[in-house]
Amino acid sequence: MNTKKILRLYSTRKLILRNERFYSNRNILALNDRGMYQDLFPATSAPEIKNLLMREPQCVYSGFDPTADSLHVGNLLVLMNLLHWQRAGHQTIAVLGGATGLIGDPSHRASERDEINSKILAENVESIKKNIQTIFKNHEQYFCKDFCNPVKPVILLNNLDWYKKVNLIDFIRGIGKYFRMGTMMGRTSVQERLNSEIGMSFTEFSYALFQAYDWLVLFDKYKCYFQVGGNDQMGNIMSGHDLISKATKKTVFGLTMPLITAEGGKKFGKSLGNAVWLSKEKSSPFTFYQFFIRTTDADVEKYLKLFTFLPMSEINSIMDSHRKLPNKRDAQRILAEQVTLLVHGQKGLDEAVRASLILYDTSIEALSKLNVDDLMNAFVGAKISELYHEQGLTSYGLAMKIKCFKSEHDASRIIPAGGFYINHSKVTNINEVITPGIHILPNNLTLVRVGKKSYHVVKWLS
Repeated sequence: MNTKKILRLYSTRKLILRNERFYSNRNILALNDRGMYQDLFPATSAPEIKNLLMREPQCVYSGFDPTADSLHVGNLLVLMNLLHWQRAGHQTIAVLGGATGLIGDPSHRASERDEINSKILAENVESIKKNIQTIFKNHEQYFCKDFCNPVKPVILLNNLDWYKKVNLIDFIRGIGKYFRMGTMMGRTSVQERLNSEIGMSFTEFSYALFQAYDWLVLFDKYKCYFQVGGNDQMGNIMSGHDLISKATKKTVFGLTMPLITAEGGKKFGKSLGNAVWLSKEKSSPFTFYQFFIRTTDADVEKYLKLFTFLPMSEINSIMDSHRKLPNKRDAQRILAEQVTLLVHGQKGLDEAVRASLILYDTSIEALSKLNVDDLMNAFVGAKISELYHEQGLTSYGLAMKIKCFKSEHDASRIIPAGGFYINHSKVTNINEVITPGIHILPNNLTLVRVGKKSYHVVKWLS
């Protein structure tokens, strides 16, 4: 099947038709069937939570600290959970930590976060706000079209807006009195840092008070009984629960989700350098798509349950087919399609698929239909050069102009040995003349490869 036909299939695939309709009831605890929840707090509150959810629509929130200018795959599961709440008819709130981001969450960190300039933090808040708005908008456009129930728009808040109005003395007297040092010191996240070589500053120690106060603000204004977050947030959730129960005599509830980790079990994050970002400017739709395409067979069923809205019956069917023909990787492809559509929309999905096709469609025809951005997306790290075509330019001359080799000796040795490719075709003659229509494609591009992974894109100027 040629590239054009494959792209048409991807573009016309009615992904939204395979998604569940709104739940017949508001009990989002049913998401546990998909492995969505790891813990709830208080631990024995499931019956009370179910009764509350079924009685009337509820309000739920999650917080996002702007430590970078984009959220990443590690944050995506929390957003998926908020979307499930929205689909079930509940009110969702996303709190951006314009204030708490200046403090830094110490949970499960070996050292204190670097201080962030307030201007940069404000820019990060706006970027993350855009991440969340895009995902909720894509969800409504591509995954809710046929639903009869209208969704309640997500409420986006910046906690700096209420902290600017807080008097320090009033905060310490009015809020600090509800916290007991023994309880705070006993939190796992605090103990880990206190017993480390670097210790823990009072700034970080105070983080739990501020996050707890966030929840109290939302409880007072929005009647927000629920907070969701990664399982590394349980200590902060417990602090919020304690504050609200003491200050208002009401019981609130927290639910945590399993952490999505990179290879080796490490969290995704800016400081670890392993983040797959939700902003296309930081991780292209192709890079994002490929992350999910590369999901292992051991994880793909779990990810289909966590990162898609596909009914469980269809996920079971997909996995039955996958186990019979695992080499086709249909389960990974469906997963990648669904998640990329949610995060990057149809345009981003088309771009990702188009770039992915390059990886196995090595024809001149396929390359001729691509632009520079497509090639750069497909071959991450490729170097781009702009050249004017010179009559008589040889493969050797081209290689030296775009600096494929460190020395002339390397070029003279590697090209004849078969380690040099132009437009996926091996070139072994150092005197082969670069010819339009063969080496220079109709789109005025040339793809050069040295060895297995060193790519160069040549853009020919007229």
